[in-house]
Amino acid sequence: MEAPPDNDVLWARSLHFKHPDGSPGIAGISLGVRESEILAVGGPRGSGKTTLLRCLSGQVRVGGGEVWFNSSPVHTLGPMAREKLRRDRFGWIDPAPALVPELNVWENAALPLMLRGTSRRRAKVAAMEWLERLDVGDKSKKRPHELLQAERQRVAIARALAPGPTVLFADEPTAPLHRADRGHVLRTLTTAARSHGITVVLATHDAETAALADRSVSLLDGRRVKTVHLPDAPDTEGRAACSLSV
Repeated sequence: MEAPPDNDVLWARSLHFKHPDGSPGIAGISLGVRESEILAVGGPRGSGKTTLLRCLSGQVRVGGGEVWFNSSPVHTLGPMAREKLRRDRFGWIDPAPALVPELNVWENAALPLMLRGTSRRRAKVAAMEWLERLDVGDKSKKRPHELLQAERQRVAIARALAPGPTVLFADEPTAPLHRADRGHVLRTLTTAARSHGITVVLATHDAETAALADRSVSLLDGRRVKTVHLPDAPDTEGRAACSLSV
């Protein structure tokens, strides 16, 4: 078993996965993601983007191939170890927000920190920082059912960012948002990655969203078909696009 390159925080080789019903998920995908890099995983719906993110994050165990995080194997971990890794080092954003209805906004955003054992006071401070950045700080005492769909999604994004994950997996994070909201949220995500050293793996079928990434890879029918080199966007602070050999 060959160890991954030292400069890759996340590395995968020849990943294969089939869904429980036997239908194909992904086949033979290899890639690497460097520290603080924003990688967009593009492709049409049904191309395997979500499945790839689930494999990389340890949500599901791969059927074949390897996944490494900070030079430690993820593909050999058992369910409990993978759950701990996701709780302590990874963040996840779904296309639709799944908030706890009994908790208010700041409690929802602070929940991952409190589950780690962080005090309620410190967890609230961290949660409020991101809620303010995402323009929902004034909703902190409201319950999820009192919010608009776009506001609930911003709370879910704050919840993913508040614990300061090493890697943030974002599966179509702006899908329920209007165009203006989408731009603001994406800028917040990219700024977080730059300023907090967060690596972001972003699944999207939207070209404008992918353009905010440092680099993009494309999937089709569960396979990686090409690497797309993107021009520098105004919000990328001059980071150059770079290539990856597989």
